[in-house]
Amino acid sequence: MTKTMIAISQLHKSFGQHEVLKGIDLTINQGEVVVIIGPSGSGKSTLLRTMNLLEVPTKGHISFEGVDITDKANDIFKMREKMACFFSSLICFPI
Repeated sequence: MTKTMIAISQLHKSFGQHEVLKGIDLTINQGEVVVIIGPSGSGKSTLLRTMNLLEVPTKGHISFEGVDITDKANDIFKMREKMACFFSSLICFPI
């Protein structure tokens, strides 16, 4: 039986009036490799940042190993101990 690692349901993210993510649904099962591709400005980084709540979704739900991490009752810091996110640019402060 395949275990669901990440389940995203009707994910939306807006910055002011600009809606970047519009109703994203995605399921990633244990052992799967997923590639997210698209042109610059298409929301790839925003999607990844919402998956570990570096950006808070405007609407929708994200579950990690069956735990809804968008539910404020759950400890996101505990969940992040099991997650990894690598950025192409490792700048901590603006230069």
